[in-house]
Amino acid sequence: MGERLRPRDLAILAAESPTTPLHNATLEVFDPGDSGFDHDRLVQLIADRIAFVPRYRQRLQLVPGRLANPVWVDDEHFDLGFHVRRSALPRPGSMDQLRELVARIASRPLDRTRPLWECYFVEGLERGHVALLTKSHQILVDGRETVDIGQVLLDTSPHRSTLGHDDDWRPRRAPGPLGLALDALTDSVESPSTVWRTTRANAEALTRRATATGARVAEVANALAGRGPVHSSPVHRRLSQQRRFVAVRTELADHRAIREARGGTVNDVILAVVAGGLRGWLMARAESMAGLRTIKAIVPMSVIDDELEATSLGTQITGHLVHLPISEPSPLMRLHQVSYDLKAHGDNGRAVSARRLSGIAGFAPTTFHALGSRLAVAELRHGFHVSITNVPGPQFPLYADGARMLESYPVHPLLPDHPLAIGVTSYDGGVFYGITADRDAVPDADTLGQCVLEALEELRDVASDTAPRAPRGRGGSRRTPPATTGKGPRP
Repeated sequence: MGERLRPRDLAILAAESPTTPLHNATLEVFDPGDSGFDHDRLVQLIADRIAFVPRYRQRLQLVPGRLANPVWVDDEHFDLGFHVRRSALPRPGSMDQLRELVARIASRPLDRTRPLWECYFVEGLERGHVALLTKSHQILVDGRETVDIGQVLLDTSPHRSTLGHDDDWRPRRAPGPLGLALDALTDSVESPSTVWRTTRANAEALTRRATATGARVAEVANALAGRGPVHSSPVHRRLSQQRRFVAVRTELADHRAIREARGGTVNDVILAVVAGGLRGWLMARAESMAGLRTIKAIVPMSVIDDELEATSLGTQITGHLVHLPISEPSPLMRLHQVSYDLKAHGDNGRAVSARRLSGIAGFAPTTFHALGSRLAVAELRHGFHVSITNVPGPQFPLYADGARMLESYPVHPLLPDHPLAIGVTSYDGGVFYGITADRDAVPDADTLGQCVLEALEELRDVASDTAPRAPRGRGGSRRTPPATTGKGPRP
């Protein structure tokens, strides 16, 4: 029998609904050059590397009568062609068109009867570029048994590495209903706590479904009575089944210059930029800021702590609640307040340096973003407004079968009643902000992306005594030159 799904993973499944599909995705843009990298080569690359992530060839098998948690079993009909798909934009495809495609793919739940992942090869981008969009369910990537497939596909050289892993995989036959039931009863006898955990997980799943049903009934009743929606905060809204995605490219040198001029860390600067972007976005809206003085953000942090769940990456993940000072007009004061809020995390001696994280084998940001999203689900009870995951990657180029990766944007899932999620990845001199938003609740997501750029520009200007002053733009911040608008890779 395969490994049984853990209670934490079952809780993630229970939290999933048609409006909150809980999968992580990563959008990467490549320059194939003369490598010949195409869809067929990608299929071959994944076929060569999938042995390093064996759960990507497994599916969930339910236990009759919910006697125990589901188990992971080999997919006897595993079809790599189903999971690795080919798509294209009308040439020359723009970054805006690519973002729209990403939003539509990210909106669709994964098929639970198959291994819980998909990969899209997107052709037709301008300047001959191509893109990869990988999409994996949160229960698939736990950092302990499985890392994200994106971590094992990239090489440090244009020449594909021979990793020395012989793949003679043959699917094991899945157990039948009787075998699953007998295994569940055996587990219950050998480990009585299994019964308690299963009962608790099933009860939590039923409670979540009942709560969601009650919320929908209340929403219909309010509409019939002519009352407005219960959720009135811009960062707390009922979700639709559709998403928007905004990709914002910035330069790591700008973040480092602010850090060198004003102290703190690059992570402090990124969170201060997000705070400034949220402030500008809220001020640009016709509606009130709903009395918000701060936005509570859950920020996953990498630590060394033996009391936390182990991962194969050599660090553990914990959540830090940060109060982003959106009511503060001074960008420097926002930076200082964020730095002060994060100081406790740095002073406890458990924090892991960015240099160590960026040196983990493979392209680890994809896995760390997945772990950060898993943690956000577990921390929902703390009542935060937005999840923000920032992961440092290597500061040198990586390649997929000879094609150089230019950009990498995380695409985070949205949590119930949380219409925004933000992921940030630094890689090869760039800092890439990926903003996932609900399509109906945040129709002005592009404005938020522009405000993030303006917040960085404003903070960079005031951090340097000699920086030239640019005209002020939306939300009181300064306009950013077109070269950093995130509309696509620069030549």
